[in-house]
Amino acid sequence: MKLLSYLSSALALLGSAVMAHPVYDELMTPVAPLKRQSGSYQQITNFGPNPSGAKMFIYTPNRLAPNPAIVVAIHYCTGTARAFYTGRPYAQLADQKGFIVIYPESPYSGTCWDVSSRATLTHNGGGNSNAIANMVTWALQRYNADPTKVFAVGESSGAMMANVLAATYPELFNAAIVYSGTPAGCFYSISGGVNQWNGTCSNGQIRSTPQIWAKMVFDMYPGYDGPRPRMQIYHGSADSTLHANNYNETIKQWCGVFGFDPNRPDSTQANTPQARYTTYTWGNGQLVGIYAQGVGHSVPIRGQDDLRFFGL
Repeated sequence: MKLLSYLSSALALLGSAVMAHPVYDELMTPVAPLKRQSGSYQQITNFGPNPSGAKMFIYTPNRLAPNPAIVVAIHYCTGTARAFYTGRPYAQLADQKGFIVIYPESPYSGTCWDVSSRATLTHNGGGNSNAIANMVTWALQRYNADPTKVFAVGESSGAMMANVLAATYPELFNAAIVYSGTPAGCFYSISGGVNQWNGTCSNGQIRSTPQIWAKMVFDMYPGYDGPRPRMQIYHGSADSTLHANNYNETIKQWCGVFGFDPNRPDSTQANTPQARYTTYTWGNGQLVGIYAQGVGHSVPIRGQDDLRFFGL
């Protein structure tokens, strides 16, 4: 009851508006398919317990590295595993580097991820996050993959899920990259609803302290005291779908987890990694924030940079 009562009291004060997911936004603009890959893309149906009904697809390159790394690439609302496979660069990069890519697919109408229910916000709670963790465990065993090289990357709703995975399964993921998301727990549904839209969070109206945001993370896996995933947070200043304040709150959340001061990054680099982007770094790269001035909800994926952050 700790997570439920804590989030309920924290978010109720802010009047969170929970409703069915709307149909939106820039990230749903069709993306031209990338060059066809030569490896194997297939659905896996027997990856383990899956009460939430999420689907698993996996890409294995023809030249798989010994003890390969695993990248979990998580699609946006209205997206699919195949759309993310064909429209984002991770399968191509897997061909170059020999890692495995897991493409989860949301089971819900509109294909947003459940980042609102108690189940998904709890370690081994039976929600979407649990299903994705089971996909990773299956792949680790099937391919003798390296458990120290498991990573998550997501866009929009998939970015929210990447944050949730980093909070609920810190023992499983080494690092996560979040493109245009919200803090873990920000979409929590006081009614307990699965796959609910939280208008207060999406509009950037939920503001809290690093300590409260961090406690939400800690309460998703009570008693865990091991290492936490390295985090990289992208957000555009002109995001009208998930307001840019969600960048500030996500940075505060992970600063609270790691014990950093969100107002005092160790380094600030203007026009990095490109013009009008500013990169903020805490803790020798434990937390990296990249704020894209003038960019909307569709912050372009930077695949090669993602691999560098992952150490691949």
